[in-house]
Amino acid sequence: MLKTIILALVTLLLFEKNVVLPVTAFSAEGNKGNNGVTPDGSTAKKYRPDYVSRSTATPDASALFANGSELRKERLEKALMGLGVDPVTLTESDEFRGSAALRAYSSFVIPKSQGALAIAESPQRASVIANNIAFYVREQKSHEEDWLRNHDRSLQEVLGARQPLTLVLDNVRSAHNVGNILRAAEAARISEVILCGITPGPPNPKVLKTALGAAEYVPYAHFGSTLEAVQHLKSQGYTVLGVETTSKSKPMWKIDMPQPLALVFGNEIVGVHADVLAACDDL
Repeated sequence: MLKTIILALVTLLLFEKNVVLPVTAFSAEGNKGNNGVTPDGSTAKKYRPDYVSRSTATPDASALFANGSELRKERLEKALMGLGVDPVTLTESDEFRGSAALRAYSSFVIPKSQGALAIAESPQRASVIANNIAFYVREQKSHEEDWLRNHDRSLQEVLGARQPLTLVLDNVRSAHNVGNILRAAEAARISEVILCGITPGPPNPKVLKTALGAAEYVPYAHFGSTLEAVQHLKSQGYTVLGVETTSKSKPMWKIDMPQPLALVFGNEIVGVHADVLAACDDL
């Protein structure tokens, strides 16, 4: 039974991986006259080789916008501390990675255009941005607290035993992929999903949108390091298998699958990290 569930999950998750095509496949010349339709009949965004970012067009331009960044950072962090927001937590914690608060912080410290740089240099701008960031932080914490309350309540509603299987996601980049994985995990009634590194998780709106309500019924945890998560699972008696194509990998049907079992899935582009693969019991 467990092997059947794992086969279904592996098949689904492998098809969730993003396919990266060379930009030349969607060049302006290649798309001429086909309205953005690729040779296989699918649509794609047109690649614009003539486009340059205003903030990263040249190293000199980037250096110009970075001028005075340390002073802006000092002004902003002083204003944030006055509002009770810890700048270190904001900039270094996994909790705020990719958040509106961190984006506002970064855009003020290193503006993206000459106009934004001029506005950032105005005397009161640091105070205005600090208040915006403080609001974003409160809003995010409020959403997280609401989600955790609802999540705990939903888990109590789930009846019956779960499968002795845990999924470990090693720096999976796409929130949509994570949402699909949570949906599959809910259907298979697995024990837990462990989100590692940059892997987004609930209550990220993109994760919840793709999960279609299933995320509320799946136990999950977050580890800053996948290697740490694997070591923790092994200390709890788990057998950990890396789902990766290597010279040492074996067909699934030739591997013993003792219980409890954990499967490690890697990043869409680079797969499972080499250190994590070395720590797995088998591949």
